[in-house]
Order: sequence, then structure tokens, then C-alpha cells
Amino acid sequence: MSKRLNLHEFQQHLTDRPQERDLPVAQASTLLVRIAGENWLVDMADIGEVLPLPQLAVVPFTKPWFRGVANVRGNLYGVADMAAYRHNGAASGDTDNRILLLAERYAFNAALLVDCVLGLRDTRNWRQDEVDGQTEYYDERGEPWRKLDVRGLLEQAEFLQIGV
Repeated sequence: MSKRLNLHEFQQHLTDRPQERDLPVAQASTLLVRIAGENWLVDMADIGEVLPLPQLAVVPFTKPWFRGVANVRGNLYGVADMAAYRHNGAASGDTDNRILLLAERYAFNAALLVDCVLGLRDTRNWRQDEVDGQTEYYDERGEPWRKLDVRGLLEQAEFLQIGV
């Protein structure tokens, strides 16, 4: 597998290898990621591409969760460390880390740094409970998952203000 994969190639790779469940490809619409040891769900419509963590240009006088700027095929993306943003540690920077480039529909050149990508799944039949005002999802093994609200994240003034 090449060092960089666009989202289509990543999806194709995941569908070509044996799946844990026999799900039709069209049903796998949620990306499972880990952020600071917690399980998160990201709607595929919110992501334009998934990439290994590239070399970042550090930007001075920014908040600790803003890791820097990545050059992806000539386009610059601000990279936010989601663990640090949530005040829950920081991404390690190892080879499992990935950046999720936000979908073009948001018109933000932003990328979310996550610990690792766990795969694509259909979560429509997962059990849901309301916990502290947030919907929590539970997979077949009973493990809890939260949904990352990308639109809501982009509406947060704190996320949009990277300067200290």
C-alpha cells in the first residue's frame, strides 16, 4: 500500500480485504477512529481524504492543539490535534496517526489529527443511548462510541481561533 491514499483508494483497500462482518460496501458509511484512547465515529460525508501524518510546518503563537500546517499536493491544511483540542492528551505522532482532511463542502482547509483509523462500518443498527446530553453508540461487543460532529466543531469559536 502506498504511503498516501486518497479516500477512494482507502475505501477500496478496506473493501478488498476480508471484513469482520459481511456488510455490503454501500452500507459502510462511517469511519471508526480512535482519539486519545476513545472510540469515535466520523460520517464519511464529512471527510475528503485520509492520510498518514505528513511533515508539519510549525506555526508560532498558536494554541497547543494546533499542530501546524501540512502541504497536501500544493494545498495547505491547518492540522488540529483532536486529543489536545479535547484536553485529553495529544496524538503521539507515530506511524498509526492519521489526518482526516475535511470535505470540500465545508470550504475549510483543515485536517483533524487522530490516533488511528480502525476501518469503515455500518453503524445504523448499533444501540444508542443518551449519556450526559450526548448520544452514545454501542457496537456488537457493547463498546461505546461517540459521533464526531464536524459541522458543530467548525462552528465553535475556540476551534476557529488558533492564535494564543
